[in-house]
Order: sequence, then C-alpha cells, then structure tokens
Amino acid sequence: MNTSPPTAVVFDLGKVLLDFDYRVAAGRLAPLIDGDVTDVQRLINQAPLLAEYEAGRIDSREFYRRVQKALSFRGSYDQFAAAFADIFSAVPDTIALHAEVRRRGVPTYLLSNTNDLAVGHIRQRYPFFNEFDGHVLSYECGSLKPEARIYEVLETVSGRRGPELIFLDDRAENVEAARGRGWRAVLHHDAAQSRAALVTAGVLA
Repeated sequence: MNTSPPTAVVFDLGKVLLDFDYRVAAGRLAPLIDGDVTDVQRLINQAPLLAEYEAGRIDSREFYRRVQKALSFRGSYDQFAAAFADIFSAVPDTIALHAEVRRRGVPTYLLSNTNDLAVGHIRQRYPFFNEFDGHVLSYECGSLKPEARIYEVLETVSGRRGPELIFLDDRAENVEAARGRGWRAVLHHDAAQSRAALVTAGVLA
C-alpha cells in the first residue's frame, strides 16, 4: 500500500468549485423560441447534443445552429452565447480549499467535462480558474469523463500517475474511473469532507 502523500490534487469544476443550473439559461432563452422553458432544458441539459458539444465533436457555432434549428430560436449567436454561458455561481468553501492547497505548494489541476462557451465566461468571471497548474477540458481533448482518454491526458499534462494523484469529483462513475487507474479519488459532497480526505492523504495538515 502506498503511504506517500499524493503530489498533486485534481479538482472537478461543476458542482465542486462552481455550481450551475441550466434552468437559468432555459429561462433566458425561452422567450425567443416557439416552445417553453422545458423544451430548452430538454435540449441543453445533459442531452446528447450537449455531450457532442462538450466532447468537442461540434464547435460553439454549430451547437448554436443546432439549437436554433431544433427550437426555432430567434435570437442571435451572441444572445445565445451570453444566456447559455452565464449559469454559474461560486462554491466559496471549495474555492478556499483549492487556495489552501496552493498555499501548501501542492500543484493542482482541473479535470472537467465542459465547453468553450462556459470556459470563456468562467475565465473572465472567476479568477481561481486561472490559478491551476494545468487544465484538462473535455472539449479540448475530445473525451468525456469517465472515458479513459481524458484521464490519460491529465496524467500526461501533470507528469503523474496512480497514487501520485488525488481527485475530487461529485460523480461516482468519474471517481470509480480514476480509482481504476490507481488514482486516489474522493466522491465530493462538500468542502469540509473533501478537506478531511486531503488531510488523511497527507496533502494538508
């Protein structure tokens, strides 16, 4: 059994460092379609179209065109982009946990299923996003958690493997995929629980 502390901490983004709610976007977009808010939610929230976009198989303009066609959306691309991207709110306790890990001199990485519009908004709005040693984003590497490829990219970017990495994610399937690669992985519920796991692992005191 490996008893050395991990040498890097990997954070998920959504529901860990930032909360998000696609109902916010749906509410903004609904007045510009022929249907209602549930039609928008059905199309953009964890649907096959969103998965295609977040896996990098289509770009932002194509995503907009498909939404426009499916919903008879009457707004411009810029209207759509602004409404779709601005769905986030900070999780202060976990952002503070990330800052605490950084103060200890431990490298941190972000591993996220996300998209170009969201990341553009987050980079501008949330300074902590720019404080990681590296970002592995699904749309850039063409793979979604829990697929093996996105974890492989993180290993390459970080130069670390197996128990050198400890990973915080709110989805059990993503945690299990990381454990299958030998990473130490924690199913995140809140910052206090994840901090306790980092203390146990020897990352924090």
